[in-house]
Amino acid sequence: MTITLTPHAQELLEQQLANGGSPEQVIERALESLSKAEPPAGRKKKTPEEAVADIRELRKGLTLGGLKIKDLINEGRKY
Repeated sequence: MTITLTPHAQELLEQQLANGGSPEQVIERALESLSKAEPPAGRKKKTPEEAVADIRELRKGLTLGGLKIKDLINEGRKY
């Protein structure tokens, strides 16, 4: 495999090589860090129906303290 580096990437690689190690080790460490930072690629996306069901489940037990939406709208009109 051949990789062409940008000037910035070349500079970063040279800085890391100055700290010791081979180019392969530097790239391997970078890829390991990247794989830990990103979520797994195999994670299944939810369908819209599943997302709605999750939202409805999360809102259970949440209230406006007895207020109605209309009351809040009217309160907002006062100011």
